[in-house]
Amino acid sequence: MIMETIKHYIYRVTWSEDDNEFVGLCAEFPSLSFLASTQQKALSGILKVVAEVVKDMADNKESIPEPLNSRHYSGKFMVRVPPEVHRQLALEAAEEHISLNRLISSKLS
Repeated sequence: MIMETIKHYIYRVTWSEDDNEFVGLCAEFPSLSFLASTQQKALSGILKVVAEVVKDMADNKESIPEPLNSRHYSGKFMVRVPPEVHRQLALEAAEEHISLNRLISSKLS
C-alpha cells in the first residue's frame, strides 16, 4: 500500500547552487528534500525519505497526503489583483471582443 501511494507522487530533481549538489524533492511533501552528488542518487534518496515518512505516518494513523495527480480539480480558482490590473485586463478583453475569463485563461495557458 505504501509503495503504491508513493509511486504516484510527483518527484523532481534539480541543482542546488547553494549546496553544490543535486536536490531531490516531492511536491506532496514540500518540507522534505534529499541532497546527493548525482541526479540518480538524489531521486533514490527522496524516494526513500518519502517512503519512511509515509510509513511513519501510517504507523501513527496520521492522514497521508493524496497524490496531486489523483486529486479532482474543478477548474475554478479565485485570484485577487490590484484594481489597476483588473481594469487593464478588462480593457484588453473588451478590445479583443472576448470575455475577461477567456483572456485570463489564455494568458495562463
